Amino acid sequence: MTGTAQSTGRPGSVREAAGGLGALTLATFVAITTELVPVGLLPQISSDLEVTESIAGLLVTVYALMVAVLAIPLTLGTRRLPRKGLLLCTLVAYTVSNALVGIAPSFGLVAAGRAVGGIAHALFFSLSIGYASRLVLPQVTGRALALVTAGASAGLVLGVPLSTALGIAIGWRNGFLVLAAGCALATLLVALLLPPVSAADDARHPEHTRTDRRTRLGAVSAANTLTYLAQYTVYTYVSVILLATGLSETAVGPVLLGLGAVGLVGTAYAALSLDRNPRRGTLVVHAVMALALLALGLVFPSRVGVLVAAAVWSGAFGAMASVFQAAAIRTRGGSPDVIGALVNATANIGIGGGAALGALVLVGPGLGALPYAGAGLVAVSLVVIAVARRAFPAGIESDE
Repeated sequence: MTGTAQSTGRPGSVREAAGGLGALTLATFVAITTELVPVGLLPQISSDLEVTESIAGLLVTVYALMVAVLAIPLTLGTRRLPRKGLLLCTLVAYTVSNALVGIAPSFGLVAAGRAVGGIAHALFFSLSIGYASRLVLPQVTGRALALVTAGASAGLVLGVPLSTALGIAIGWRNGFLVLAAGCALATLLVALLLPPVSAADDARHPEHTRTDRRTRLGAVSAANTLTYLAQYTVYTYVSVILLATGLSETAVGPVLLGLGAVGLVGTAYAALSLDRNPRRGTLVVHAVMALALLALGLVFPSRVGVLVAAAVWSGAFGAMASVFQAAAIRTRGGSPDVIGALVNATANIGIGGGAALGALVLVGPGLGALPYAGAGLVAVSLVVIAVARRAFPAGIESDE
């Protein structure tokens, strides 16, 4: 390990914290892959377990529900424990979760295995967001969080599509077992590379500023919930949408790989904009996402049209995790870990709610209505962002 920030955990530049940030990026990769791997394997899971695709989609909801309910209580209950040790415990739990899903003989036990992963996830992103912000100086928080978020994008680019392709080739259960082995490897590497940081809360702000900061944090949390609700109303069933265009089952994995790769463009845009003019960047990616989902609905079921619209949609969403993590941390409405827990919980309310809402749309208006529902929700989020100017400022506020 090199550099002051890397060896001591004290805030430094992105370069000084590169080793720790790289370890967090790796951990985020396996975490997001574990969360979303059922998305690409819904047809196989529903067929093997003899449940409908809408019921199989609830595996995402169960996972997200655990996170939404437990993120804040678990973070508060463990706030004085060593951060690195807790992070390693979550990675061990991811390993156990995937192994249980891989060997479970029934849908109920598969759901139980997913619940174990959901409990891990309730702590993981709360820890990782706070961890990344503590490794670097405030003026480069956006860039640091974008780098760690690249692990989530890589989970979409490589993890989910490759596990989808692997699950189709060797069976979805074996795909989960391979992912369990990957989580175990990540646990070992994080133990070696990530420096420890203090579990102590950051300095408190004066009472007269606290209410304002919490109001800003509330606005960020509301927009975060809406954006993730929009995304997962549609994305949970993206494999079903792709198959409805006439795409073959074996082509779904490669297409998801391509869509995830486009998502890295959005992550790169976030890294460039969030330390310069975060408000403009936030408005741009939301407007692009809303228009892309609207276009997706208009062109469905045209295969070429769906692929083009989905690529633009994926590119825009690639920025969202960095956008909301950086905005929430910069409100300073609480300690980094509590803010991380709130971002994590509200995102997963959106993820679980989106999976459930998408299931209702599927059995009601039908598959073609999903993109319109998503576009409408993004538009509402865009309105919240436009109104809440202090929660999403043009510049980076200095400490008061």
